[in-house]
Amino acid sequence: MASHGLTYDGCNFFRQRLVLSTLSGKNVKIKNIRSRDDEPGLRDFEASFIRLLDKVTNGSRIEINQTGTVLFYQPGLLYGGPVEHDCNPQRSVGYYLEALLMLAPFMKTPLKATLKGVTNDPTDPTVDLLKSTALPLMKKFGIDGEAFEIKVVKRGMAPGGGGEVVFTCPVRKTIKPVQLTEPGKIKRIRGVAYSVRVSPQMGNRIVESARSVLNQFLPDIYIYTDHMKGTNSGKSPGFGLTLVAETLNGCFLSAEMSSTPQGQGEPVLPEDLGRNCAKLLLEEVYRGGCVDSSNQSLALLLMTLGQQDVSKVLLGPLSPYTIEFLRHIRDFFQIMFKIEVQMPLDDERKGGDKVLMTCVGVGYSNINKTVK
Repeated sequence: MASHGLTYDGCNFFRQRLVLSTLSGKNVKIKNIRSRDDEPGLRDFEASFIRLLDKVTNGSRIEINQTGTVLFYQPGLLYGGPVEHDCNPQRSVGYYLEALLMLAPFMKTPLKATLKGVTNDPTDPTVDLLKSTALPLMKKFGIDGEAFEIKVVKRGMAPGGGGEVVFTCPVRKTIKPVQLTEPGKIKRIRGVAYSVRVSPQMGNRIVESARSVLNQFLPDIYIYTDHMKGTNSGKSPGFGLTLVAETLNGCFLSAEMSSTPQGQGEPVLPEDLGRNCAKLLLEEVYRGGCVDSSNQSLALLLMTLGQQDVSKVLLGPLSPYTIEFLRHIRDFFQIMFKIEVQMPLDDERKGGDKVLMTCVGVGYSNINKTVK
């Protein structure tokens, strides 16, 4: 690779940079990683993320200086295959899985990743959320197959962890362009209330309080309770709720909440958690769009990598993370999106302001899949 690569400052958007670097084949150098901190350099969870990237690629070169404040990454080829990884318990499996979702379709052999660690925590998107929103989104882009799933084998709540998740994904040669401009009305709400190492009654209490809010809007609500016992319940007690609203045109909007990790602040009542999570879902529906706020960057990446044709996606207000992601896409792939703000009229009941994102894909094709 004769590309000179890109240089960035600071520890923010660490995953974005490494993922885009891997896909585009451009070297990336990140300096001043927490250089002013009392404990300078990479955190353990970031080092663990680099190790995971090293496992799914072949021939990546990673150089880190002694204090861990400068990282140089020269990406190799995405290889895939069976991978096992112990994720650092400081962040949940979702932190690692989000990046794997972006890379998985472009592997040489289908990926089967077994990730161990914290499956549900309050900061990162939980595994349940990714399973119910990210996978259907990727199916719209033509990434589909019988072996495309995320399976929660064991649940592990923060801070102890002990969960296990298996993610399998088929490989694709190209990504097809999409036109997701009409989300449509909400037709049903599904959800999972999970609890481990607490009374199984917690799940029912969460479900009841969430329904008390949502039943005012539509009747078709079904929330599963998932109470895992024994070795499948990880090391820490906790509970939480993931809600997903499905629209008539098959778009998914989601919200979730987890209980406060053991020994970290005020404990939360299951009733409050259920009610607040339902309100978060209503907030997400108000923001609207065809992709919810946690998956905006995944959708934009798949649009960028699509065949050389126009893709359009209607999003709710862009999150700060997404805005930074757009800047990175411009750096790595030289793709600029056309951004049109759409203000719905008050009498339409379409919620908040929407953004229509349009781009022409780079025609990215999986270099490992040679033409037979």
